[in-house]
Amino acid sequence: MTALSVVAALLRDVPVQPDAETAREWARDELARPEYHRQPSLLQRVLEWLQEQLDSVPSLGLPDGVALTIAVVAGVALVLGILWFVGPVRRSRTRARTGAVVLSADDRRTAEQLRAAADAAAAAGDWHLAVLERFRAVVRGLEERTVLDERPGRTAHEAVTDAGQRLPGLAADLRTAGDLFDDVAYGDVRADADDDRRLRELDRRVRGTRPTTAAAAAGDRLVVPS
Repeated sequence: MTALSVVAALLRDVPVQPDAETAREWARDELARPEYHRQPSLLQRVLEWLQEQLDSVPSLGLPDGVALTIAVVAGVALVLGILWFVGPVRRSRTRARTGAVVLSADDRRTAEQLRAAADAAAAAGDWHLAVLERFRAVVRGLEERTVLDERPGRTAHEAVTDAGQRLPGLAADLRTAGDLFDDVAYGDVRADADDDRRLRELDRRVRGTRPTTAAAAAGDRLVVPS
């Protein structure tokens, strides 16, 4: 039994019954949409499978309209599932190579100004902007305290890695915050009030933690030969 036969058995009572020509037109129009062609090699195989299922419509024992509708729905669902999976993977690979920039060269706001911007965004319910500005405030505050050197274009990963060496007790929380910044900046995660609250608390803890000296941090990275 083919995959389409299983779907047909489960959905035999589908109420939508366009005629065969209309259903074929729906299939052509839907599959012509550009988002279904962003991964040619993989989607080509999917489209070939769908075409095989469409060709098998006469053997299913269902009215043409119902069978074609089932084929279109099943095919589109499969394609969308693939796009949903491939999209985040592709973004994750890009992020692993580059990461999101925290502070651009032309962003000269102070940590207090960034905190105020985060507070204003939070008050407006814009958690996306609140989280981004809150993390920027953390990084700018570390620069102002000379825990980090001022480096426009620094990525979140670079910032939390360097900061974690000077604030080892907060290294894990800083890494989590950096991952959140990347995920929100790339649109992989929708920020919420809890995310902003956690970053607000991290900012408070970072400001209240005395950093290790640069020499001590460098010494921790030295490997003593055996």
